[in-house]
Amino acid sequence: MPHVDSYYAATANQQFDFPELQGEVNSDVCIIGAGFTGLSAALHLAEKGYSVSLLEAEKVGWGASGRNGGQVCQGHNMGHDELIKKVGKPMADSLWDMSIESVDLVKKLIEKHNIDCDLKSGVLHVAAKPSHVKELKESVEYKRNVLGYDKIEFVEKSEVEAMLGTDRYHAGEFWKDGAHLHPLNYALGLAKAAVDAGVKIYENSRVTDYKGGSNAYVKAGQGVVKPKYILLACNGYLGKLEPRIAGKIMPINNFILATEPLPEELYRKINRDDVAVADSKFVINYFKLSGDNRLLWGGGENYTTKFPNDIPNFVRKYMLEFYPELADLKLDYGWGGTLAITLNRMPYFDRIEENVFAAQGYSGHGVALATLGGKIMAQAVSGSAEKFDVFSAVPTPTFPGGTLLRFPGLVAGMLYYAMRDRFF
Repeated sequence: MPHVDSYYAATANQQFDFPELQGEVNSDVCIIGAGFTGLSAALHLAEKGYSVSLLEAEKVGWGASGRNGGQVCQGHNMGHDELIKKVGKPMADSLWDMSIESVDLVKKLIEKHNIDCDLKSGVLHVAAKPSHVKELKESVEYKRNVLGYDKIEFVEKSEVEAMLGTDRYHAGEFWKDGAHLHPLNYALGLAKAAVDAGVKIYENSRVTDYKGGSNAYVKAGQGVVKPKYILLACNGYLGKLEPRIAGKIMPINNFILATEPLPEELYRKINRDDVAVADSKFVINYFKLSGDNRLLWGGGENYTTKFPNDIPNFVRKYMLEFYPELADLKLDYGWGGTLAITLNRMPYFDRIEENVFAAQGYSGHGVALATLGGKIMAQAVSGSAEKFDVFSAVPTPTFPGGTLLRFPGLVAGMLYYAMRDRFF
């Protein structure tokens, strides 16, 4: 299938048509999934001298990697103090350090491989309600005073209003070293770098079966790969391929619209400093300006196998809640994507068998953490699993009811938090 109709697909600056897998292929490593995790793992393994086959069911970057909000930010969904309770201070410190490393890695890869992906600086998290201000301020103080991280600052309501042209937000935390980008062009740039390093990419090659162990194989279409190692990098598109880890994640759908290009006076008003913005609601709103000054706004989720019939207008109501003056803007694109969340909103890393690794469930932090996740899996394959082991040590609960009953439970929980967003 081609890429979904989106602003990103319409402005992709490279086009690839990789072959389908045919016949028998022997590789040191077979990676399933050509999103950020798989592409990064493939690139880093090839640079270490491994032969790599990368299998993608659709097109490179076809899933969430080519459809997301493009925000690249430090930190995790679980706070450092909570991680200390789960894994102890040394590992919590390491997880914090790796979140910083993940953003630096994205920037370094873009620079090293000359990836043209509209990279811009700055991420602003804003308080959607007055009751969220205290927690936001304490978060900034903790990072500065406890973690010694000085590239973040608390932003008072008046300054947020000046930055975003609305009084609907009540404060903010500004990540100076955060970034945002065109995610599909970033993914395509990684693909080119991987191919240049010797990776063999196969598109339209949906994996139907695999086996680890001494006689490992991966079957897809009319072909089979015989690897020494297998990496699962499927995330929200894992499906039924690997039941042992499927219950650790929940696929959910998120949606984005793209407006017509904005006149300078308007885009300067609603995003003075050209930063990426995300609010503090449980079902978050997030937005940024594209390279050609369109407003890209993400809002709303669903938990079914289907997308809304009219995505632009499904998302539009979330945008107008904060910017009613944008009611007359023409909406040029609307699209959705499937990501994977975990119960604790932390990434899930696992070594399923001696030669089978998995990384998934980035829960909204996928651009940076998936890029790092691929590098960490490459390190684990080559014998340096220390960072992989830190992530895998974070307890990841299975969704109650496993894959069979997780949807009803999740929907009930999400509806509860959506009500909290609206009324509390």
